[in-house]
Amino acid sequence: MNRFAPFFPLVLALTLAGCSQKDSADKPVKAQAGFSLSDTMLREIKIDTVHPQPVRDELTLSGQIATDGDKTVKVYPLVGGVVEQLSVELGDHVNKGQVLAVIKSGEIADLQNQSSAAGTDLDIARKNLQVAEDQFAAGLASERDVTLARKELQKAQGNVGKSRKQLSVYGVSADGTYELRAPISGFITEKNVTDHMQFNADNVGNLFTVSNLDDVWIMANVFESDISKVKEGYKADVTTLSYPDKHFNGRIDKVFNVLDPESKVMKVRVRLDNPGYMLKPEMYAQIKVENTENQKMLAVPAKSVVFDKDRNFVMVFKDRSHIETREVKVLKTVGDLSYVSSGLHDGDKIIAQNQLLVYDELND
Repeated sequence: MNRFAPFFPLVLALTLAGCSQKDSADKPVKAQAGFSLSDTMLREIKIDTVHPQPVRDELTLSGQIATDGDKTVKVYPLVGGVVEQLSVELGDHVNKGQVLAVIKSGEIADLQNQSSAAGTDLDIARKNLQVAEDQFAAGLASERDVTLARKELQKAQGNVGKSRKQLSVYGVSADGTYELRAPISGFITEKNVTDHMQFNADNVGNLFTVSNLDDVWIMANVFESDISKVKEGYKADVTTLSYPDKHFNGRIDKVFNVLDPESKVMKVRVRLDNPGYMLKPEMYAQIKVENTENQKMLAVPAKSVVFDKDRNFVMVFKDRSHIETREVKVLKTVGDLSYVSSGLHDGDKIIAQNQLLVYDELND
């Protein structure tokens, strides 16, 4: 019999016990320390309450800036002639009544001659009437002679009045020129004239176009498949290539219910205020049209959603010591709202500002 046999069970037991204690010491143990928001952090965060909200839809359109057609005037010459002085250039701002060009015209010279002749005829008619009245008083002329002289005077007065009105329409000066003036205040958006240009009023188009750019139109293109998604009154968020970070807010104020035969698009018009004349005619614009559907869904501020590991989370707040990281399913995001189809309930409170700091603290 082996004398060490009785010690084998004891040695084995001690060895196993020692191994067990070593394994237990090598295994890391993570303590779950309590988490609580500090007073400073509590002041930095913003709490929002989840409620159902009308579901909005968003449609992206393309278009161009255009002048307000109700505040745009084409300026045509009233008579033919030669441009003696050109006072403005394309893009200049002009005030109502400001001289755009001075034109010398043979037709104006004829009108001035006619006006001068009419004035002479008027003087003669007055003298003839005076003579007829004196002769009638002396018994040397009949009453009929006085009546005829009076009618001639009336006719001469009518001719003078007609000539003066014609000259006043053209804005004629004494040297036979007339001034083409701005009919409204605005910018010269089209110029089809050069200094010393000769033209005939019968076959020339507009020399200038003056547009008031205090507000502008955007003509947006709508494809057939999207026609049902646009209506008058829908909000429009507009951005441009020139100001990619600047958002201009307007509304659709006109739907043109016809399709262009070539491009197969329908036009809608968005009217925008134009402070500082930032928006220029012919600029390219992107228009996001928002409309509200007839259903409601739970919605949270889009900035409150944390996207991590291909999933979306929000921080549900109960009190400073009880904050839950909850996964949610975001159906869609429109503007500043994200619509949530699962993961939240009506009345839940969430952290809507600086939630990333809390998320990182809880999910390291």
